[in-house]
Amino acid sequence: MKLSQRQIWLVNFDPSVGSEYRKIRPALIITASEYIDNSNLITMVPISSVIEKKRKLDILIRKSINNRLMKDSLIKTFQISTFDKKRLIKFIGTCKEENFNKVKQNISEYLSL
Repeated sequence: MKLSQRQIWLVNFDPSVGSEYRKIRPALIITASEYIDNSNLITMVPISSVIEKKRKLDILIRKSINNRLMKDSLIKTFQISTFDKKRLIKFIGTCKEENFNKVKQNISEYLSL
């Protein structure tokens, strides 16, 4: 499958250090699609099913047929990570454009762009 922005994949976040996300979990590809094929690296944000700990820049994403998440979850926009593509395990689904636009807005705010 061709990788593209807005896709949600199961990703192996281990090994991790300190407060980094751990274990295998869903993550959202944020790398612009035109750059994905030119590198072995991909930039993603993790998705957490622990919605009770919502922080200011987290985005609630409801489980749906398109994203195929098992639970309503939070896109953790402040936890931007770049990994080798070998960490990607399995395609799950896609993020709605309106949610992805919120991701871009929150990342811009987080990085003060």
